[in-house]
Amino acid sequence: AEHAAKADHKNAPSASSTPESYSKEGGGGGGGGALRAICGAIFTVLILLGIIALILWLVYRPHKPRLTVVGAAIYDLNFTAPPLISTSVQFSVLARNPNRRVSIHYDKLSMYVTYKNQIITPPLPLPPLRLGHKSTVVIAPVLGGNGIPVSPEVANGLKNDEAYGVVLMRVVVLGRLRWKAGAIKTGRYGFYARCDVWLRFNPSSNGQVPLLAPSTCKVDV
Repeated sequence: AEHAAKADHKNAPSASSTPESYSKEGGGGGGGGALRAICGAIFTVLILLGIIALILWLVYRPHKPRLTVVGAAIYDLNFTAPPLISTSVQFSVLARNPNRRVSIHYDKLSMYVTYKNQIITPPLPLPPLRLGHKSTVVIAPVLGGNGIPVSPEVANGLKNDEAYGVVLMRVVVLGRLRWKAGAIKTGRYGFYARCDVWLRFNPSSNGQVPLLAPSTCKVDV
């Protein structure tokens, strides 16, 4: 009997080992709960930041600028062999910022004129431009150059249009822009505007020429 009692005593779990096993189980459960709490807090913060970003976007949502050609002048438009063209033209482009809370900043602007998809004035760099809320500005540089090579199609087309008295030209303004609302600035976006302009023109014209149709520009950002 004494021998059996000793065997039972050996097989029984020790008092010191039982609390340790309970401690490990309890510690594992507590660590998992803390991790879940941290993940939940991060998720909540991300949701709040997303809601704030959405509200700011709805309030300050920037709209593309609007450009319109409001005037034109042709001072020189002559051809020489082989064919070459000499030009001196001026288009007044009204640039408008339609945003109530956002300003527009233009960088690396340039402007040129095409006819039948061919450039007839070299691109002219323009100074940086800032448009405040609901503001407008007129861009009206003189564009042109001497001895610009063109295709026979362009030369013959312009001569025929001059004889007919109506010519279609395209004014292109391009560069980069960014929007600013308070201290918040966006990254720079490519900006490309093309304005098809119908003009009343004849060889005797030397200066302002009338526009035959509204010339609102198509703007891509």
